[in-house]
Amino acid sequence: MAEIATIARPYAEALFKAAGEQAAALAAEVAALSEVASEPQLRQFADNPRTTADQVQEIVLSVLGRPVSAQAANFLRTVLDNGRLAALGEIAAQFQALVNARSGISQARIESAYPIDPGQLAEVVVTLEQRFGRKLEASVVVRPELIGGIRVVVGDEVLDTSVKARLEQMKVALTA
Repeated sequence: MAEIATIARPYAEALFKAAGEQAAALAAEVAALSEVASEPQLRQFADNPRTTADQVQEIVLSVLGRPVSAQAANFLRTVLDNGRLAALGEIAAQFQALVNARSGISQARIESAYPIDPGQLAEVVVTLEQRFGRKLEASVVVRPELIGGIRVVVGDEVLDTSVKARLEQMKVALTA
């Protein structure tokens, strides 16, 4: 079976081309659709051979609880017609990456041993933007095993200033 990323790429690129200047606005809708589609009960319902694409679309839109644009509804219908509901999360992620690339923004995942309050996060993001040389959109993941410090992932670049990483460096230096 093909990788989900490989399956998702053509959908994300086609939606990005079709969205044009409205891509940024559409990204929020696609993300919301993907969040609803990630629910295990919905996926189980959609996987039932007796369930039609119309039924799944109706449930997704009703669970969403707010109207979506015609473009988002048509996109959802295309995904459902082609049996790619399982790839919707990856499609949304790749679509967001395309939107960010156009606007010069990169996603940054900040892993911290402890929760970071909004004021501290803003300071950290400013410093990271200078370090990486581009605008960043940050998300925080709490990982207690880091002990202290932070680990930042931006694309394929990693900046690891965690206590765990420093201890690993000391271990390597002492055993060498």
